[in-house]
Amino acid sequence: MKHRIVVLGAGYAGAVTAGRLARRLHRDDVEITLVNGDAEFVERVRLHQLATGQDLRPRPLRAVFAGTGVRLRTAWVASVDADRKTVALTGEQGPETLGYDTLVYALGSTTTDHGVPGVAEHAHNVAGKQDALRLRARLAELEPGATVLVVGGGLTGIEAATEIAEARPDLAVSIAARAGVGDWLGDKARRHLHLVLDRLGIAVHARADVTRVEADAVVTAEAGRIPARVTVWTAGFAVHPIAAATTLTVSDTGQIVVDGTMRSLSHPDVYAVGDAARAEGAGGKPLRMACATAGPMAWQAADALAARLTGRQVPETTIGYAAQCVSLGRRDGILQRVTHEDEVTSTVIAGRGGARIKELICSAAAWSVSHPTMLMPSRRRRLAATREAETRLVTT
Repeated sequence: MKHRIVVLGAGYAGAVTAGRLARRLHRDDVEITLVNGDAEFVERVRLHQLATGQDLRPRPLRAVFAGTGVRLRTAWVASVDADRKTVALTGEQGPETLGYDTLVYALGSTTTDHGVPGVAEHAHNVAGKQDALRLRARLAELEPGATVLVVGGGLTGIEAATEIAEARPDLAVSIAARAGVGDWLGDKARRHLHLVLDRLGIAVHARADVTRVEADAVVTAEAGRIPARVTVWTAGFAVHPIAAATTLTVSDTGQIVVDGTMRSLSHPDVYAVGDAARAEGAGGKPLRMACATAGPMAWQAADALAARLTGRQVPETTIGYAAQCVSLGRRDGILQRVTHEDEVTSTVIAGRGGARIKELICSAAAWSVSHPTMLMPSRRRRLAATREAETRLVTT
């Protein structure tokens, strides 16, 4: 009988894992099933673009995986029984149960309200495609001068605020952050960020801890009431609660705890990749939820699983970082070089050069999904190509 591999989730991590497994394993020996709630691959890193009226290139999963041998199931995951090795699904044909020999859990994350009242009722977000489309429709209704408040000073908040302000300069856009905006960046990058925020007319409410969201404002502990016709909530992400409801060992964040090959510590027939996994990177730090870590985690899991099934030596490398990228609208951006352990360095490329590199990285991530059975270049070649691109941008 064929070894049954079920991959849950077709985001960056899940889609890349399924495609890499299809390349490394023979379809006479394995049966790979990819389960996803949407029939298309969603470029999550571009959802702030979708929310501001830009149309993203459609990527139907059936076209992406045509000819690879990967079976697609458009359904939602209701539960996982890690002891019986079954997954309960809810699809167009009603509830069903899918059995597996190896499970790859890649259900990702969604927005979290941190228990703040009013977020679910009054706030928008860009955590999913339908969420972004709802925000898109709401922004289109706003008259000139209307207030839009983005809650959260992290990467998602910055990209959402700058994209909205650039696309709709007639709106009054602001950011409210519990601490500062872009605090994790180095000095040079942070200075450029705030110059762009000023240029786009984005007001910053720093150290504004939001305690309640209302229909036309947010309430903060420090700054009082901040008017907002539209509130966009980007104050953090949380994993889906499905894994925590199983017998799998999970962290206090609900992520599946895995070893260096992305294999569950409690259930060796389960692998977890992307936001759903709690894995250690360089320096022993947990890998952060990001597209930047989704791909390497997928490569690690697929290569390790394929090696174990074929009796080859299991590869294991430490996942580290090279850079952090932030888009600031379509014509500006920041590339912040970091160490392998994700500590910022003094090397920064900002402005149009940063925007072009960020676009290159986003396009490469989508390419890796759209070409699932083609191997990405080696890490050395990828870094060399990135440095070459950076050099061209610096000298032009």
